[in-house]
Amino acid sequence: MLSWRRVTPDDFPLLARWLAAPHVARWWHHETSAEAVERDFGPSARREEPNEDLLAVLDGVPLGLVQRSFLHDYPEYLDELTPIVAVPPRAMTIDYLIGDDAATGRGLGTGMIRSALERLWAEHPDAECVIVAVHADNVASWRALERAGLARIAHGELDPDNPADDRRHVIYRLDRPSG
Repeated sequence: MLSWRRVTPDDFPLLARWLAAPHVARWWHHETSAEAVERDFGPSARREEPNEDLLAVLDGVPLGLVQRSFLHDYPEYLDELTPIVAVPPRAMTIDYLIGDDAATGRGLGTGMIRSALERLWAEHPDAECVIVAVHADNVASWRALERAGLARIAHGELDPDNPADDRRHVIYRLDRPSG
């Protein structure tokens, strides 16, 4: 059974391990020192910023991380995205990772994304849609989005998370389900 909870400072060592794992580091390219994890996840854990960091827990074991936010809360990113795709005023975005490499390639990411979206719709009734940009070479990520029901709506150049990558991205969208 998949459950969710907000990330707390007690989770920072786990996040640092996940971010250092080669399968995560390849795409997230994140500093993993205690100071860096505190700097980047602390404000959300303390609810000092609008981004929400959620820990996915599968049968009592942490599985992954989902970040979600309204795009309008991050104007720099919104400014980069809007020349490529129309962004409704109440559009949200997600980012995600599976922490343990042994849990990848088994469909758990797709299930985690589906569950995260169900929770998003329930907890943010004003969200119109979810728009997600993924590096074009991150095939596993965009396939998980497709299996979770998102549709590719555009491609374009965005700043990559990993400076070793070029700027090619694919962009996916899912509108709020009716009913």
